[in-house]
Amino acid sequence: MIVTLTVNPAIDRIIGVDHLAFEDRSYILSSRESAGGRGINASLVLHSFGSPTLAVFTSGGEAGQRIEGHIRGFGYEFQVVNIGKESRSNLTVTDRQGLTVNLNEPGPELDTKELSALETAVKGLLSRASWLMLCGSLAPGAPCEFYAKLIAAARRKKVKTLLHTGGEALAQGVEAKPTVVTPNQHEAERLVGRTLVTRAHYLEAAQRIRAMGPESAVLSLGSRGAVASFPEGMYEAIPPRVDALCPIGAGDALTAGYIWRMQRDAKAHPDAMRWGVAAGTASSRLPGVAFATFDQTEEIYRRVELRRAE
Repeated sequence: MIVTLTVNPAIDRIIGVDHLAFEDRSYILSSRESAGGRGINASLVLHSFGSPTLAVFTSGGEAGQRIEGHIRGFGYEFQVVNIGKESRSNLTVTDRQGLTVNLNEPGPELDTKELSALETAVKGLLSRASWLMLCGSLAPGAPCEFYAKLIAAARRKKVKTLLHTGGEALAQGVEAKPTVVTPNQHEAERLVGRTLVTRAHYLEAAQRIRAMGPESAVLSLGSRGAVASFPEGMYEAIPPRVDALCPIGAGDALTAGYIWRMQRDAKAHPDAMRWGVAAGTASSRLPGVAFATFDQTEEIYRRVELRRAE
């Protein structure tokens, strides 16, 4: 069982328009809503790939009920921690050329009892878990070390952990020595305290992040693929050129593809990154915020170049 945690889920409203341009009118072509959040998205991809997964998330108010309804439709197992305030809503606007604007609410503040209930729920599932994926931003009110505490609890139960977040939660989390961290470029820049521009910068950043504590560090670079520092060395995965329609959620697909492969072979780090880059790339080709099927991912996987970085 792969357990995912989404502390700050959302109702995602996705609007497709003809084009986005400053001070110009856009016409809506489509509109839909779905449950959103990094862990929720990762579970959706894992489930579609055939991996047993369980998503833990908070839920509050009418928006929370809608989130739960969408996830019931996804078909995978989940566990809800109810909160007193309304769950957040996000808005994504994307045009036919792939230009995307993402507007996120900060989310409801969680009190001490709600945070304790969330922690208890996750710890109670560790006996069933092979991996724990800690995904997304922490809700207002959650301490920065919240993920670090769960990483330590998982290690005591011999459960592997993936950390997919940013800011101070990432800084605190890497020191807790998760199995793997998967920051995107902006998150990595804030963590290492410098702008990353060149291939050499990316490789150096991956090495520095791994030196902070995690067993492996995978730096997600969007259309440029990913670089990683693994116990067996430095690697990079370079995807084929594709027409990307919406990059939002591609990083969530990357983490899911990576863990899907690692679930089958705990020593397959480079190939797992290749699968992750394939899942993210394949998902970016889809309109709106959508996730590629296994067959769509496999087609891209065959075209991803994996090489050792010297």
